[in-house]
Amino acid sequence: MSVTAGRVFLIRHGETERSVTRRHTGRTDIPLTEEGRRQAKRVGARLAGERFALVLVSPLQRALETARLAGFAIGEAIDLEPDLVEWDYGAYDNMTAVEIRQKRPGWTPWDGGFPGGETLEDLEARADRVLARIRPVQGDVALFAHGHILRVVTARWLEQPAAMAARYYLSTATLSVLGWERETSVIERWNEACHLDG
Repeated sequence: MSVTAGRVFLIRHGETERSVTRRHTGRTDIPLTEEGRRQAKRVGARLAGERFALVLVSPLQRALETARLAGFAIGEAIDLEPDLVEWDYGAYDNMTAVEIRQKRPGWTPWDGGFPGGETLEDLEARADRVLARIRPVQGDVALFAHGHILRVVTARWLEQPAAMAARYYLSTATLSVLGWERETSVIERWNEACHLDG
């Protein structure tokens, strides 16, 4: 991996009805809750002093709405990035892990898979395409997206297999930063809540 001066800011979308109930929400296109909209505005306040050479946003409305409320608009150096959509959970979309484990004891997303959805290898390939797009960018990059895809982007940034993303939990409306220590790709900050006081 070549060294770049830029950092990668990861912003998970704000709260949705399903994130509150811990239901898997892959390609289902749902909006933010009122609290999610407030969270997105707090993200914007936290990012107000940052300058980005590129901002990429998942085309799903919960990520788009988060980016918009945080002060970013499509077309102003901001691009939709289809590879940033959430993991396709197939038959398990709108189910909780508890519900899935009633049928498949011990199941996890990382080794159990999603019938009718994407494989972890599919998700890893998308994350690699995102990284290939942003590596040449001179300056910082922001990604507005979803928990699982951002976790896999992180694992791949660290040159780890996608399954290591299981170790990188992300809450809604949080900020994480990937960067460098000399030539080594690192996590600078992780899963920081954005409060009104900064």
